[in-house]
Amino acid sequence: MALAPRLDLRQSQSLVMTPQLQQAIKLLALSNLEIEAFVAGELEKNPLLEAGGPAEDFAQPAADGIDREMEAHAVAAEVGPSDQLIGQGLGGADSPLDVDYGAETFIDNGPGDRMAGPAGGSSGMDLLSPGSGEAPDFDSFANPEQGLQEHLMDQARAALTDMDLLIATQLIGQIDEAGYLETNLLEMAHALGVPLQAVEHVLGVIHSFDPSGVGARSLSECLALQAKEADRYDPCMAKLLANLDLLAKGALPQLRRICGVDEEDMADMIRELRGYDPKPGLRFSHESAAPVTPDLFVRATREGWAIEINSATLPRLLVNRSYYVELASGPQDRVSKAWLADCLASANWLVKALDQRQKTIIKVASEIIHQQEDFFRKGVEYLKPLTLKAVADAIQMHESTVSRVTSNKYLSCPRGLYELKYFFTSGVAAAGGDGAVSAEAVKSHIKALIGAETPDAILSDDTLVDLLRAKGMDIARRTVAKYRESMGIGSSVQRRRQKALRGRAA
Repeated sequence: MALAPRLDLRQSQSLVMTPQLQQAIKLLALSNLEIEAFVAGELEKNPLLEAGGPAEDFAQPAADGIDREMEAHAVAAEVGPSDQLIGQGLGGADSPLDVDYGAETFIDNGPGDRMAGPAGGSSGMDLLSPGSGEAPDFDSFANPEQGLQEHLMDQARAALTDMDLLIATQLIGQIDEAGYLETNLLEMAHALGVPLQAVEHVLGVIHSFDPSGVGARSLSECLALQAKEADRYDPCMAKLLANLDLLAKGALPQLRRICGVDEEDMADMIRELRGYDPKPGLRFSHESAAPVTPDLFVRATREGWAIEINSATLPRLLVNRSYYVELASGPQDRVSKAWLADCLASANWLVKALDQRQKTIIKVASEIIHQQEDFFRKGVEYLKPLTLKAVADAIQMHESTVSRVTSNKYLSCPRGLYELKYFFTSGVAAAGGDGAVSAEAVKSHIKALIGAETPDAILSDDTLVDLLRAKGMDIARRTVAKYRESMGIGSSVQRRRQKALRGRAA
């Protein structure tokens, strides 16, 4: 075969990851709040994009009877108050609407529109802020919370001066958020160039600060400070605090011998300890968890399940074509003309990508609800095993697309707020061999069985296995132990000990 250069014409197909396609893929994985931030950045870069008002509500027309009643109610509002209507013989116009508020014909704009405030209709919150377009932020009325270190420094400035105040500043800076001191006093004394007794003296002053128990170097010292504050620190309590490890093991007979008390006094001491705060500094921790905003609303209707995108957190984009025509009709060079064309193409693509994103989310959520309908109707015990591939095959999409759609997105339904990933769980084989049971359903059954046990009938893992198999769940003992530990539930020995201590302290 001769080797020689030549030209060939070939035709082939390939997927090219264009910037627009990369952007569309990126938008799928973003939540509504992240989309809002992304759109805000696009509005700044593209002059042809503008934020539109809330989406129009395409509600079905109400029944004729309701329309007539609403018309009569409007006439009554125009004529005057009820007393005046009765005087004019028009009392029927002010009669209450004969409407079934639970019926589907009474149009409800949906939870997303109700969250939107004035856009979805007036709400009771609007009465609190007349003339304003949004409800007040009640969080802004709250005073800023003071942190633990600021609280301790205020007390230190009032109680100490000069060098002692400097030592206190260094000590308070080493107190963690739980209220414990995390430093060596001798090392700090060397670093500050002061005697150890001076550091210990200042630490003693800090121990008298509020909250009681702050600045302790161990749990026993923290509880001892609180016992001294309550005037309950006697020799017996001191011995009990020195042997907290025995109390954790439930060795009450050995503790009674060490403390030299009877059963009644021991129960009283344990009850006293239960009233103390092992982490006094946490009450000053004001780190609030960020609220989760649902991306989807799901509610039951007569025809099935209604799924709605949360429009309150989803911005609406419009392409300002009149502004484009105005710019295009003016004088411009080649660079400006190309830039304007790019802006128009980018704006059109973004609007189309956002619309396609909503359709994809609705499609995936609809299939999840179809697969997990028993969960929405009956509860977590009926949650089925589900995989991303099963949903992807059902809606004829790629598995990676379903994974992006379900990332960082939450669904609000009558049963609560759930992340979309929650509905994808592994399965446990059924005892009868037909089908499988979701791992979340098994955990729910384990939690319910343990919650119903009595102090004199603690369920072991083997007993839990038998009870679950009686419910149709074929599960091994080590799996029960793994699920129990993942929920933070102790072993049967630990639960028996805890219930015994609660019974003695009650």
